Amino acid sequence: MSTSHVLMKLENVHRTFQVGEVAVHVLRGVDLDVYAGELLLIQGESGSGKTTLMNMIGGIDQPSQGTISFEGEEISKFGDRRLTQFRRDQVGFVFQFYNLVPTLSALENVATATEIAENPMDPAEALDLVGLSERLNHFPSQLSGGEQQRVAMARAIAKRPKLMLCDEPTGSLDRENTTKILELLQKINQETDTTVVMITHAQTMRQMANRIAIIGDGVIDRVILNENPVPARELVW
Repeated sequence: MSTSHVLMKLENVHRTFQVGEVAVHVLRGVDLDVYAGELLLIQGESGSGKTTLMNMIGGIDQPSQGTISFEGEEISKFGDRRLTQFRRDQVGFVFQFYNLVPTLSALENVATATEIAENPMDPAEALDLVGLSERLNHFPSQLSGGEQQRVAMARAIAKRPKLMLCDEPTGSLDRENTTKILELLQKINQETDTTVVMITHAQTMRQMANRIAIIGDGVIDRVILNENPVPARELVW
């Protein structure tokens, strides 16, 4: 990753939430660079600040203090309208729960993203990329959990985002479907040069990442460089 440029930079990022009269400090001065084209894992104990950090990276939330820049532009100064545009044009989201619209087909679910994107893929092309070209007209209830997650991934990648954020994307899947989803993430990362940032508890997944950022008590404790990422199919569980 040494030849990649910094896509996103977080400097001294704090996030404090007010709970009644108590100020809860979730992030306490995070410094982190996210490189273009990398697969970055964010790991830490429950309550360490992983999801809040992901929300900062994705423009879902803004820091109480500190700066966040995307391709040199300080998004931490954006108002709601520009943040919405940033999320729409630059970021794809994949969560543990698929968030599909049950009354829409797979194709229509993907189209909900492409209709508002700046330079989208054809929804059918995105579904083909994730191996669901035979399931375009199926509804979520007619798809397995792994297939529903693949629709969610197609919806995220169809916008052609520069950044794809995945929060425990295999948390509710069995081993075989987990492997399939991880293979797809690697494929998207490598073949479309999309930067992938993923939260996961699974230590095994460190083997496939370029870097692993360990967060604890609201700060990045350390960043581990993996010089030889392995294919998802070869992960040792």
